[in-house]
Amino acid sequence: MAELPSKSKGFIDWYLAVVEAANLTDKRYGVKGMNVWTPYGFLARRALDAVMVREIEATGSQPVEFPTLIPQTEFQKEKEHIKGFDAQVYWVTRGGATELDVPLVLRPTSETAMYPIFQLWIRSHRDLPLNVYQIVNTFRYETKTTRPFLRVREIHFFEEHTCQVNEAAATARVASNLGAFRRMADALALPYVAIRRPDWDKFPGAFYSVALDIPVGEARTLQIGSIHHYRENFSRPYGIEFETADGGKSLVHQTTFGLSERLLGAVVAVHGDDRGVVFPPAVAPYQVVIVPIGGKGANAPVESAQSLATLLRERGIRTHVDVSEDRPGAKYYHWELAGVPVRLELGPREAEAGTATAVDRLGRKSVIGPAELGAAVERTLDEFRGALYEKALAEFRSAFETARHLDDLKATTKVRALSWCGQESCGHQIEQAIDGALLGTPEEEFPFASGDPGPCIACGSSSGTRWALAGRPL
Repeated sequence: MAELPSKSKGFIDWYLAVVEAANLTDKRYGVKGMNVWTPYGFLARRALDAVMVREIEATGSQPVEFPTLIPQTEFQKEKEHIKGFDAQVYWVTRGGATELDVPLVLRPTSETAMYPIFQLWIRSHRDLPLNVYQIVNTFRYETKTTRPFLRVREIHFFEEHTCQVNEAAATARVASNLGAFRRMADALALPYVAIRRPDWDKFPGAFYSVALDIPVGEARTLQIGSIHHYRENFSRPYGIEFETADGGKSLVHQTTFGLSERLLGAVVAVHGDDRGVVFPPAVAPYQVVIVPIGGKGANAPVESAQSLATLLRERGIRTHVDVSEDRPGAKYYHWELAGVPVRLELGPREAEAGTATAVDRLGRKSVIGPAELGAAVERTLDEFRGALYEKALAEFRSAFETARHLDDLKATTKVRALSWCGQESCGHQIEQAIDGALLGTPEEEFPFASGDPGPCIACGSSSGTRWALAGRPL
């Protein structure tokens, strides 16, 4: 197999090569940007879905599934929303040979599919809050260069939609979503920053948008999720109102929370190295691979490996036994490329003693004793996740730097923390200087945005300044 490109010398070339070499997806399908989920990639996606479902259901959200097609009449009710998505919409205008009376949209997102039904479901304040989510495919005619997981035309999409009794309750739901994502990111060992986007870059139809961003080198950032507060911007055109406790009528306040397969791309981007993918245990297709090693005719390691695999599977550990005819070195190379968190090597001596040699994806080696093998493997996986997070956190911190002058933004290789007065004109000056975007203001505590930010980096005003981040979105 050809040597992988260096991650440090060219992120995009490295990323594309790693995704292909690890066989996470097949991009050779006949529609550009609509990729095939391979068995290995599908297992990773299924594990990722399980993390998202676990954390969102812990907040009281319930699953639903809405149809893929949206009538044009419903899609066009919210003018700012349609303006934001119109250029990316796939239209269905015929059913067989019959021209449709009302053209249909392949959903780019589900506000306009769900909200006519929410209007039927919600009648009284006793019907609130309504917190529901779905994991479905959405479709957007992406005109930029497509890249597996990061920018595609058919998107594996998690979306929560909620209706709340008032603005304060909706704001609380945004905070709940931020907490849910914090737990998801912890499971994935992903450091990130939550950023409130500037008004000119918020989601179409939103009151405000909070993006979840990670740095990916050379001042570039990747948005891996978003949370939106709508106020009444959608409930008004869709008539989603309820009877209050005193008999009056009120419109609901709404929020959404969106994640996609881009989160899987982020795992590859952040944790991967020049040897391949590195999966945190939570989303690894196989958390443990057992490699039996024996001389010609030695069956004991294989039998012991299968017994050990059964024990680990009973504990809920996703385990694979590699009984292929490849040499041990080739197996090690393959599973390192595939990002398996822990490899267990089992030779005749280990099989006889009831031990195994554990090697994690960071190269740390240990011998697991015969007592409580299952518990020892669980500890090894947990320690690996912790070490993976510490490694990612060090790289995350090194990706940011404070800028005090517009000239500091030119030819920068870091995401910049800077002072901004909040004026759009100053924001655009910052964007021009960095040849990228004013990403917004940190929504949560952020180590590079603490203390007095000082005067605005663009206009010099000290009035109403705040910390902001600027970079080059991928």
